[in-house]
Amino acid sequence: MVPLKYNLRNLWVRRGTTLMTVVGTALIVWSSCILFSMVEGLRHSRDVSGDPLDLIILRKGSNNETDGGFELDKADTMVSLPGVASDPKLGPLVSREIVNIPTLERTDGSRANVIVRGLDPVGRLLRRDFTITAGRDLEPGKGEAIISERLSGRFKNTNLGDMLKCGEKESYRVVGLFKAGGGSAESEIWVDRKDLERNISREGSVSSVQLRASNPEEMDKLTKFITDDPQYLLQPKSETAYFADQTGSSVFLTGFGIVIAVLLTIGAMFAAANTMFGAVASRAREIGTMRALGFSRFDILISFLGESVILCSIGGIIGLLLTLPLSFLSFGTINADTFSEVTVNFRVGWIVMIVAFTMTMLMGVLGGLLPALKAINKDVIASLREL
Repeated sequence: MVPLKYNLRNLWVRRGTTLMTVVGTALIVWSSCILFSMVEGLRHSRDVSGDPLDLIILRKGSNNETDGGFELDKADTMVSLPGVASDPKLGPLVSREIVNIPTLERTDGSRANVIVRGLDPVGRLLRRDFTITAGRDLEPGKGEAIISERLSGRFKNTNLGDMLKCGEKESYRVVGLFKAGGGSAESEIWVDRKDLERNISREGSVSSVQLRASNPEEMDKLTKFITDDPQYLLQPKSETAYFADQTGSSVFLTGFGIVIAVLLTIGAMFAAANTMFGAVASRAREIGTMRALGFSRFDILISFLGESVILCSIGGIIGLLLTLPLSFLSFGTINADTFSEVTVNFRVGWIVMIVAFTMTMLMGVLGGLLPALKAINKDVIASLREL
C-alpha cells in the first residue's frame, strides 16, 4: 500500500491547484448546506408546532384558518364541553381566535403578508414553551400586541415600544417579545381577540378554535362529537396533523435543494477530476517508478482515489464549518396556504451534516475515479521514459 504521507506531500507540492479545488469544494458544500438547513428549519418548525392533545377546529371543508371561519356562538359553547383540559387560573383551555393577514413593510422597504392573530389569554398556554423574553404580556382591551423575537425587527415598527400600524383602523402598541419553542407561532403577531375583531369589524365570528383535551381518549370523543353533532358540524383536526399538512414551502425547498445540490456536486466532480488528471499527467514517471518498485495497480488506484477524497474532504469540512454560524440566523419564506411570511431558523443538524459528508465522498470518489484508472493503465516502460 502506498504510504499516506506520499499523497499528502504531493498535495502540498501542488498547493496552488490543491487550494483552488479545496476552496471550490468548500463553496459548493456551503451552498448546498444552506439550502438543506433551510429545509431542516422548516421541518423542525412544523414538527414542534403541534401538541398531540390539541385540536384546531375549522369550518367543514376548510384547509386553513383564512377560510375556516364560523359563528362565535358555536365557539363559545365549546368552553363547557366535557373532556376539555382546564387551567387552575384561566379555566378551560379553549381559545377562540381570529386571524387577519395585513401587508406590512419590511425594514428594507419590501412588503410581505404577516399573520396578526387575535386570541384569548388562555391561547398563550396552548403554544408550546411560550415565554415572554422582553417587556410583558399584553393586556386585553388596551390595543396592545406581543411579537415573536424572530419577527421583531424584520418589519418596521415591530420593536419593543413601537406603535405598529396594520391598517387604517388597526394599530397596536408593542409591549412584549416572545418565544414559542421554535414553532410556527414565532411567525405571528399576537393581539387581544376582542381588539382585533373590533378593529377589522369581525364581531360575531372566529377564524378557528383551539382547544386541549384532557387525555387521548377524550380527544377522540371531542373529535367525534364536534364532527357529528348537528349543533356544530365543524371540522376538528389534531394540531399535529394540521401542521403536517402545511408542507408546501418545505416540499418546494426540498426539491429545489436536491436539484441544486446534484448540479453543484457534478460541478465539483469535474473540478476534482481536472485536478487529478493534471496530477496524473505531471507524475507519469512517479507512477512508472512505483509500478517498477512493486506497487500493484490496485495500490496506485487507491492512492490516487485517496488524494481526491482528501482534497474534497478538506473542502467539505471547511464548507460545513462555514455553515454552522447560520444556526443563529433566521430566514423568511412564504406559507403556500396563507401566502403569509413564515420566519424560520436555519438548522445545521445531523441530517445536514450527513448530506454534506455524502456529497463530499461522492465528489472525491467519482471525481478521482477516471484519473485513477488512467494512472493504473499507463505502460510502465513508457512512463519511465517520460520527462
